Amino acid sequence: MTENSSPPNIRAADHRSELLMPAGSLKKLKTAVLYGADAVYAGTPDLSLRTQSEFSLDDLLEGVRFAHKHGVRIYLTLNLFTHNKDVEKLPEFVKTVRQVKPDGVIVSDQGVFHYLRQHAPEIDLHVSTQANACSWLTVQSWQTQGAKLCVLAREVSFDELVEIREKCPDIKLEAFVHGAMCMTYSGRCLLSNYLAERGANQGNCAQSCRWSYKVLARKKGGDEIEITPENKDDFDFYLEEEFRPGELMKIEEDDRGSYILNAKDLCLMGKLDEYLKIGVDSLKIEGRNKSEYYAAITARSYRLAIDAWYEDPENWTPEPYLREIYTLQNRGYTMGFHDGRLDKISHNYDRTDTVGGWLFAGVIEKWDGDDIIFAQRNPLRAGDVIEFLPPGKIEPIRLRLYEFVIAKNGFVTDRANPGQGQAIRISASLFHTENLDKLKEILPPLTVGRKEAVLSPDRQDLLQGNLMSMDVERGLRDGTEDRPTLKGRVHTGKAPALGIDSCCGLGCNGCTMFWHDEKYAKARDSLAQKKIGEKLKKG
Repeated sequence: MTENSSPPNIRAADHRSELLMPAGSLKKLKTAVLYGADAVYAGTPDLSLRTQSEFSLDDLLEGVRFAHKHGVRIYLTLNLFTHNKDVEKLPEFVKTVRQVKPDGVIVSDQGVFHYLRQHAPEIDLHVSTQANACSWLTVQSWQTQGAKLCVLAREVSFDELVEIREKCPDIKLEAFVHGAMCMTYSGRCLLSNYLAERGANQGNCAQSCRWSYKVLARKKGGDEIEITPENKDDFDFYLEEEFRPGELMKIEEDDRGSYILNAKDLCLMGKLDEYLKIGVDSLKIEGRNKSEYYAAITARSYRLAIDAWYEDPENWTPEPYLREIYTLQNRGYTMGFHDGRLDKISHNYDRTDTVGGWLFAGVIEKWDGDDIIFAQRNPLRAGDVIEFLPPGKIEPIRLRLYEFVIAKNGFVTDRANPGQGQAIRISASLFHTENLDKLKEILPPLTVGRKEAVLSPDRQDLLQGNLMSMDVERGLRDGTEDRPTLKGRVHTGKAPALGIDSCCGLGCNGCTMFWHDEKYAKARDSLAQKKIGEKLKKG
């Protein structure tokens, strides 16, 4: 495919790509469904690559019932590579699958694949990304063995994907579009096993590539010398490669440590239209161990982006949905192997911590009459603005609170801290700019809320650098231009003001200053002429 040519649309005109979301627990499953997943994938603790799975059998049964009730497919993962001790568990797994009745099982081990084909032929089998299918020949091989879908390895470039789609039109293809990246080849890593005795392909990856490593030197027969800020300039450390003698590669480390193995997070939102054009059957989000907030943001963003493309592909732009994705805490985003080999900016060599302009404020646990019971996930202080994220809508509903009613005892305070079972009570009457008759429908249980993060100058610079790096990968800039730091606002880039003595001027529900201060009179008049949810222009 040439650089300027468009990939062929080889699927039927009525074909729609599936949005496949991770479900690490029953609550995350329900959140993903609420925010627009077409399908979810879940694992059991002993026979998937997520030994920390929070699903019990009862949870799985309820999850399948919930998903199917809402027209959503559910797949179970059986994607570990078996040792002898695992084989004896397979008959019990088959019994479990027949009881749960998922829409498919994701398998990586060829022996397990053939076992299920023989002992449970009614089950649709999907080939896991752990099987490392990187070519049309491999995909065709799996198809002849009976696979219904093949999850392509993350290392497959988009051009390779186009060719695989052309040569394999009769098997479903699945591609990762978002989530954590592995510094090695699709999880085939020796670090975790070597350093922590936790096998990556047995579901126990310790993510050793994310650790900070301290440099030590030791004299023969002597004591260790710790390299510290005080003595670091006394030493130079180099690597010399066997076939390039004399060409010394300096090992460098700053005060944050050395993170040469630390991969950024995958985000293909900026190229999503290309995957939709060629008819990739399933677009997969990684992150079964992430929070329900992550499930909500990613499902909501990709759902709205996919629907917008199908509605008007010619005028589609990823920007509104990228801005939503940028609100998540992340290690910096990369397009991974989309264009082929990884670029030098696809890894974060400086640090491993995540950064984002927004935090998970909490989730609507339930409605108690006309009150929201809001389970907290981060501290709230007087003047904080909570942005509730309605499923199916890009624009948040903002509520500014000056005091908090603790749900369990009615205690009123100007600060509320999260804790075991901690929740606050929010009266619907505070949402005075919304249609109160529809509020319960717009903000159902499991709706998440976020609040602006307070970032130090160092973390603001990190966020700014991450955003610029993504722009460079997308070919939008050469990395030298200035850009405003994006803190998460969907359209303007401006976040609500913090504290009780200022106002962002956007007419948040409950904002005392906006609704009473004379300097906002013109803004109030302007807002009165607009439809509910329509934004004010700055001016």
